[in-house]
Amino acid sequence: MGRITSFADLIGIIKDKASQSKAALVSSKPASKSLSFHLSVLRATTHDPSTPPGNGHLNALLSAGTGSRATAASAVETIMDRLHTTGDACVALISLIIVHHIVKHGRFILQDQLSVFPASGGRNYLKLSGFRDEKSPLMWELSSWVRWYASYLEHPLSTSRVVGFFVSSASSTFHKDEYEDMVSSLTNTDLLREVDALVGLPQEACKIPDIPFSGGKPLADKITRLVGVRVFSQRALHET
Repeated sequence: MGRITSFADLIGIIKDKASQSKAALVSSKPASKSLSFHLSVLRATTHDPSTPPGNGHLNALLSAGTGSRATAASAVETIMDRLHTTGDACVALISLIIVHHIVKHGRFILQDQLSVFPASGGRNYLKLSGFRDEKSPLMWELSSWVRWYASYLEHPLSTSRVVGFFVSSASSTFHKDEYEDMVSSLTNTDLLREVDALVGLPQEACKIPDIPFSGGKPLADKITRLVGVRVFSQRALHET
């Protein structure tokens, strides 16, 4: 846990402990696996800017993809609910890291539920373009990361609805033949739309905000590793 530097940090820690304690009491009773997963999400998405989710937490969350479709759907709903109900930049960023981890490493059943959430669709799937956390200068700075990261992740989310899988996923190579067959059957209009969606991902990556020099650097480092180090060479070329 990071060092407490403000009253807002203290409030965030108290909120984390209260939420986790309440969820632990509920999940200890005979109930569905969704309550246990809810507790895992709370433990992973803390208010601490110096503590990104570890591999243990992320792997526990990915385990929802080994169950039924209903379990995967409940898991995605829990993550999205955490993302959309928080006003804290750290919680929002960690929630987006979890979403990105599902995109890159989740099993198909979990990725499929993420792809169709929400069922109503829409242009702005994650709906964070107006996110602002004004509690402190650091939270204000991290808010720009929330807006950018959500916009970046919306590209693979929207593309997955067209091609049927996440192109940036580690498992996407298994769908290569299916994707080539699908592309050959597209009309010119559909093909152009598909190309625009794929090109948009590296273009959005080049808009990555500056790395914060204060307590949010561990979160930023975690995100840059997920996006890929090649982003920065692309960004350098873009800015020259």
